[in-house]
Amino acid sequence: MHFRTKAIHVGNPTDSTTGAVVPPIYVASTFVMQEAGKPQEYDYSRSGNPTRGNFETTIAALEGGVRGLAFASGMAASHCATMLLESGQHVIAGTDIYGGTYRLLHKICSRSGISVTLADTTNLDNLESSLRPETRMLWLETPGNPLMSITDLAAAARWAKAHGLLTVVDNTFATPVLTRPLELGIDIVVHSATKYLGGHSDLLGGAMVVSDAELGQRLYYTQNATGGVMSPWDSFLASRGLKTLELRVREQSRSALEVAKYLAQHPRVGRVLYPGLPDHPGHELATKQMQGGYGAMLSFEVQGDLAQAKRLVESTHLFRLAVSLGAVESLIEQPATMSHASYDRADRLKFGITDSLVRLSVGLEHPEDLIQDLELAISQL
Repeated sequence: MHFRTKAIHVGNPTDSTTGAVVPPIYVASTFVMQEAGKPQEYDYSRSGNPTRGNFETTIAALEGGVRGLAFASGMAASHCATMLLESGQHVIAGTDIYGGTYRLLHKICSRSGISVTLADTTNLDNLESSLRPETRMLWLETPGNPLMSITDLAAAARWAKAHGLLTVVDNTFATPVLTRPLELGIDIVVHSATKYLGGHSDLLGGAMVVSDAELGQRLYYTQNATGGVMSPWDSFLASRGLKTLELRVREQSRSALEVAKYLAQHPRVGRVLYPGLPDHPGHELATKQMQGGYGAMLSFEVQGDLAQAKRLVESTHLFRLAVSLGAVESLIEQPATMSHASYDRADRLKFGITDSLVRLSVGLEHPEDLIQDLELAISQL
């Protein structure tokens, strides 16, 4: 089946009792057992829930994996992946990653004796120079957040396998519509399902998909033991969101390209970071690795300082000033004070996340209206 057909039919069985085309939401916390102590598919909703299971089945099919797991948030999914590591082990992560991931690796995993090195993963030589005897995991985002860097996932996966490392890709920005990391050799994919998978700013959730059944069972054991699972209601909303995922992402990607072209020629805008622009350093790789679009996220630097960027993000009307991304409405934010405020400032500036950087999540509004909104805001600086 094609992607959009899978999104509608895989994991969405008709209700056997009533014939309803939308499966019911199972809010039950516990399930009657047929025999004491005998395992059954469902016994307690932390361990498994039919509504959550439907979403997990669909996202696994869309990512091309063997098992999906749904979490209470994207960070819960990411945390579960890091719990594969033991004290004394080491992670290599990209420099262009979500601020919450930076905080998880530097402030939380560090408490368990896990160390991290940030490396520019657009150049695989940097991976080699960051490798230690105790390195066990490579953590990637592509496009990166917020600088939209592009990493060669197939090459990174080959390098990691040669060194016995697990690979994790945060695929929130690209979604399986544009990039399927498991098909390129990656071991684990994580998502903030709050973003594109849900698509409507009305749920909180995370997702994980794996390419190996044994690895999936290990991660499920940790998920069940720690309990950060997606609720039945959020699971229903996430399943509903997947049905229109491809249509939304492709249309939003087309609009984002128009917005990026407009910003690239604006005299009051500095660098524009969008892999769909020919002058982006990862453009050629993105064209090869991303299927039929470059995503709907982009960043740019406004001429001026932190205050100028702050004034800009507070002046738009259609672009709503908010964290998060990937929904039908367009959002604008200032990474230095919002999504990446959890970075140590020295690291943030070292890696190019400047005070004047502005990040856009392009929604489903008409691109001409979005461009007019930005033009009005920039003209007031």
